[in-house]
Amino acid sequence: MGAHVNPTVTRRRLGAELRRLREAGGMTTQQVAARLLISQPKISLLENGRRVIKPRDVRDLCGLYGVTDRLLVDQLMQMARESGRQGWWNAYGDVPYGPYIGLEAAAAAVRSYEPLVIPGLLQTPAYAREVIAGTIPHATAEQAASRLRVRLRRQDRLNAPVNPLRLWAVLDESVLRRVVGSREVMREQLEHLIHVGATQPHITVQVLPHDAGAHPGVSGQFSLLEFADSTDVSVVYLERFTSDVYLEKRSDVRLYSDMYAHLQAQALSPDGTGHLLTDVVKGYDTEFRPEAGPSPLPDA
Repeated sequence: MGAHVNPTVTRRRLGAELRRLREAGGMTTQQVAARLLISQPKISLLENGRRVIKPRDVRDLCGLYGVTDRLLVDQLMQMARESGRQGWWNAYGDVPYGPYIGLEAAAAAVRSYEPLVIPGLLQTPAYAREVIAGTIPHATAEQAASRLRVRLRRQDRLNAPVNPLRLWAVLDESVLRRVVGSREVMREQLEHLIHVGATQPHITVQVLPHDAGAHPGVSGQFSLLEFADSTDVSVVYLERFTSDVYLEKRSDVRLYSDMYAHLQAQALSPDGTGHLLTDVVKGYDTEFRPEAGPSPLPDA
């Protein structure tokens, strides 16, 4: 498989094509499952790109759908072979959010709302290390180090010399005030946000201030992933502790897109965000000193 082939995206494209062929053949997923003696959920997982499909299964499905174009069948079987390959993240062991990394690696743009922590794509190594340690307390030192390496490698998309990832991040003000690790870690992290916001035109950071009141993001974190290829449907990603959620229905994507537009409108402008970040950094620059007690009496 060439370096440019993304198994996650290939699975999604293959699944979408198999769904199209099934619908063109006038069959339901229940009918397909009954004919091939497999479960209906398996068919749904295959069509949604959530499960690796074998070339033999592609051949059987095409036969069931009455596909006679041998070239098309061969192309779909080749896609099945490619979709079964491993992405770069698999080299780091069991990464629970591997499907998301595959989508992010192929996305043209990501719009992210974060109410609690800095988005992974914008985290400094020190901040990321503290987030991993705090949110996955049961992880071994080796697992934590692997998670850190994966997180930092994901950031390569932002620094790609050609077609870097377009990132738009809206952060709740709480993210800036929550001390992760130490004041020094926070100062470095916020200075990094100031730097990328001022020097990287493909990265936009906005802060949603506390006085914005109720807003569409009160229900929690979400990200919208958009792709350059019109055949790749946009995805809403909801990060959860045990099982992440991926939404691809156009109505769901449209709803979250509208929510994000409201968040952008309620947040500070990029310039206003830069000013707030600078003020917060100054607060972290001020060393905490307990109030001094009375001076000791001089020796007699």
